Amino acid sequence: MPMTPEERIPYSAIVDRPPLALPEGVRMVVWPIVNLEVWEIQRAMARQILPAPTGMAVQPDVPNWSWHEYGMRVGYWRFKALFDRMGITPTLSINADVCNRYERVAATARDAGWEFMGHSFVQMPTHAMEDQEDNLKRSLDTCESFTGKRPVGWLGPGLTQTYETPDLLTKHGVKYCGDFVLDDEPIVVRTENGPLVSVPYTVELNDIPMMIVQHHQGEYFKKVCIDQFDRLYAESAERAKFISVAIHPYISGVPHRIRYLEEVMEYMAGKPGVAFWTGEQIYDWYTGLTDLSAA
Repeated sequence: MPMTPEERIPYSAIVDRPPLALPEGVRMVVWPIVNLEVWEIQRAMARQILPAPTGMAVQPDVPNWSWHEYGMRVGYWRFKALFDRMGITPTLSINADVCNRYERVAATARDAGWEFMGHSFVQMPTHAMEDQEDNLKRSLDTCESFTGKRPVGWLGPGLTQTYETPDLLTKHGVKYCGDFVLDDEPIVVRTENGPLVSVPYTVELNDIPMMIVQHHQGEYFKKVCIDQFDRLYAESAERAKFISVAIHPYISGVPHRIRYLEEVMEYMAGKPGVAFWTGEQIYDWYTGLTDLSAA
């Protein structure tokens, strides 16, 4: 029987741990994550902006498929312009089939040096997959073939996992994961194949829950991101702090929201001692400080 999350991640109070130290001159790390997905018209959409008539889901769901498609045709390019202008290299949480279906998009991220983080082959819950391991391997293989580098990070679609997922991740070479949103610092997750590092990801500084689930207006995204940043930045005077911001091109890449993302990134970049890192950079830094086998 696979381990439960409680068995994989023993409880640890942050106040009982010695502070982690970032490189000289850095006190806080921002981890920007761009999520690119494939929504297959043949199945139910991953989420909806327009409820179906009478509340009954229909297929093909053309309006909601088109809503997502806008992000790949238009919204992504606003993200690309922002990160290019600011010299920021984000992590790309990517459904691997984007490399096939939206090669134009994936190629620009690859050529700009963005980190490719595994995010399933297409967008669907892990629990609905016929063969989770095959999906994982296919996703990693596709990204490796496209970029020349095998992803070391993984984010479950919708952060979904089964009890077996962490063991499968390390079996196939994944070194860090963003699914466990339970700490401000990287922590070690026990698996059958050795340690997996949980890198601090977010469900709250994510445009899906804020904009689509909770239905806030665009400026609320900026307010929450800056409020969270300001508190963590103050705490970073005593120990390393991390903030992740997760965005989707069909949500934050639309004309009435993109300014708030731009203002968030500019605000964070304007503070001394703030560095923008990929998930792999956070992993490399953490493993350079920590004996994973003893954690």
